[in-house]
Amino acid sequence: MEEKDIKKEKEILNEEETTDNRETQETEDTPTPDEPKDAEDEVNAENAEEAKEPEAPAEPSLEEENAKLRDQLLRTIAEFDNYKKRTLKEKTELILNGGEKTITAILPVLDDFERALADTHTDDAQAVKEGMDLIFKKFIKTLESLGVKKIDTDGQDFDVDFHEAIAMVPGMGDDKKGKVIDCVQTGYMLNDKVIRHAKVAVGQ
Repeated sequence: MEEKDIKKEKEILNEEETTDNRETQETEDTPTPDEPKDAEDEVNAENAEEAKEPEAPAEPSLEEENAKLRDQLLRTIAEFDNYKKRTLKEKTELILNGGEKTITAILPVLDDFERALADTHTDDAQAVKEGMDLIFKKFIKTLESLGVKKIDTDGQDFDVDFHEAIAMVPGMGDDKKGKVIDCVQTGYMLNDKVIRHAKVAVGQ
């Protein structure tokens, strides 16, 4: 074989090897259709999770709703029962002890009467009278502090709302007709309510 022929064969072999190497490299660089794309799959999975709507909370069953309403009803009944008992107790205490304030206010006047009666060492009638007058004024002041006041009768027109006529006095003149002539028993009011009518004699 000639030397030229040997060179040609070597060149042909080199060209074939180069071509094979290029094809092999291209085959390795080109991804196969079945190869998974990891990055894209992860992104798609995250987007799918974000796109999922939150699940609505489960509605309570009919039995649970009935149990809840029954519990509320029982609590309300118990509270109302306690309220009734408390109100009845307060009302009973008010009836039994309603006069406590009045009695407490009057007790100092009673103390003064006891001291006056215990003082038997004086024969001065005027001093006794003055002492009794002071106690009386203190008692009237105590009653006024409790809302009690006398019904005025002096020269007043007869008024059935405040007066009780126990006698009719004739011949008193026209200017005294229908007027209160005399008060036999003093009447009293508690705040704006008449608790005892004044017993009076009326001119006729």
